Amino acid sequence: MTQPVADLPRVSGSRRVLSRLLRHRTGVVGLVLSVLFVLIALAAPLIAPADPAAVNFDHVLQQPSLAAPLGSDELGRDQLARVFYGIRASIVVGVLSVLLAVVVAVPLGLVAGYYRGIVDSVVSRITDTLLAFPFLVLAVGLAAVLGASMLNAAIAIGLSQVPNLIRVVRGETLRLAGEDYVTASVAAGARGTTAMFRHILPNAVNALLVQITVAIPQAIIGEALLSFLGLGVQPPTPSLGVMLSSAQTYFAQAPWLVVFPGIAVVLATLGFNLLGDGLRDALDPKGNR
Repeated sequence: MTQPVADLPRVSGSRRVLSRLLRHRTGVVGLVLSVLFVLIALAAPLIAPADPAAVNFDHVLQQPSLAAPLGSDELGRDQLARVFYGIRASIVVGVLSVLLAVVVAVPLGLVAGYYRGIVDSVVSRITDTLLAFPFLVLAVGLAAVLGASMLNAAIAIGLSQVPNLIRVVRGETLRLAGEDYVTASVAAGARGTTAMFRHILPNAVNALLVQITVAIPQAIIGEALLSFLGLGVQPPTPSLGVMLSSAQTYFAQAPWLVVFPGIAVVLATLGFNLLGDGLRDALDPKGNR
């Protein structure tokens, strides 16, 4: 006897996406790296072998060894502990800046794409103007105006990412606003806010998630650059950018001061970028089953 269609087991959308992501080789590599760096950021106080700010002049510029796997810096501070805390600073700034960008960009993109007209024209012109400036140049300019601190760096990076997110959300809104279910909802008396946040936004989440995974590595690079220039995290607070900046003088004498923070920046950005590529393919409805 044939089993009724209604009784057939169904695979949820999230499980299907996860299954496709786990079959995406580079996506799995990105997922592993991203989770690893997030765990390091969360557990830095627990796994750091020493106080990252503790000065020990008896171990200045110590080479990597069993006692200090990544060596020590010009003040004798444990380099492994500082890398862990530097990763924490990068992840915190990355997450805060992306959250800020999403909070600002999503409403503006929805309103511009749904109502169009003069609202769309104003938002689009401002967005186009900001997109004329490279992301890092805009972030440096905003950080210089706001002042040097971790919070201001997150704000500067987040505001610099707003134009790209507005463009993505606006494009998805323009595409989805003409769908039958949105038209039927409006015809049934739904308000514009209901159509935007109940029908359009949930269906634009896929594109938004992919863009977020692209924005996080941008934010990590931005934080490292701002801290390197003295506009982000301030010493003695550990930051990968601060570590790279202070290591310039000792590069020939102690190259590990540059190598290990640099590898951390590269792996963190690579992980989130690969995860974004994997999510993009996994969320693509036209992809292979």
